This record gives sequence, structure tokens and C-alpha cells, in this order.
Amino acid sequence: MADESNEKKLIIDEDWKTQAQKEKEKLQEEVAHDKAQERPQLPEADLAGLISMLATQAFYALGLIRTEETKDKDIEPDWEMAKYNIDMLAVLEAKCKGNLEQEEAAMLKATLEQLRMAFVQLSK
Repeated sequence: MADESNEKKLIIDEDWKTQAQKEKEKLQEEVAHDKAQERPQLPEADLAGLISMLATQAFYALGLIRTEETKDKDIEPDWEMAKYNIDMLAVLEAKCKGNLEQEEAAMLKATLEQLRMAFVQLSK
């Protein structure tokens, strides 16, 4: 009889270990799934992305792009930050002159023109 109770206890312990391992694996899968859904996959790094990033910051500083928190507020443009981001794009244009593909150069030029015009119009 002593052997029977030990054997049952051993089975219960093994079942508990198996169940705990299954729960651990399930939790790891859920964590991995949650991390995958937290942020979409980032695009490949390229010049267009850099131009877009700097332009977005400039448009935001000018008040032309709003967030949920600022969409209904009357916020004064951050002229210094807008100018800084526009100047950064101008430096990028000057330093890359002659090394850009035609589409890249056109995008950079058009973006700078849009930002400069918006800056001038809003500052009047």
C-alpha cells in the first residue's frame, strides 16, 4: 500500500510539472504576441524616411500637424524649432548635392519649398 500512495503522488507531481510548463509556454506565446502587436514593423531606413521625419517635425512645430491632445487648442507655432528642422533639411540638401538620385533630390527640394512657404505665410 505504501508503494501505491508514492506512485500516485509521483503521478500528481508529474502532472503538476507538465501543467506548469504548459502555462509557462502559453504565457511566453502571449507575451511574444503582445510585443509583436505593440508596434508595426518599421520600414527600411532610407533618405525619404529621413526627409519625412524632419519635415514632420517642422510641420508639427508650425502647428500644421496636430495630435489628439492639441487638435482643439490654439497653439502658437514654435518658430525656432520649425526653423531648426528646415535648416537641417537644407544642410542635408547641401551635403548630399550631386550624390542623390533624381527622385530623392526632387523630394528634398519640394519638401524644402513647401516648408519655407508655410513658414513665411504663417509668420505674417
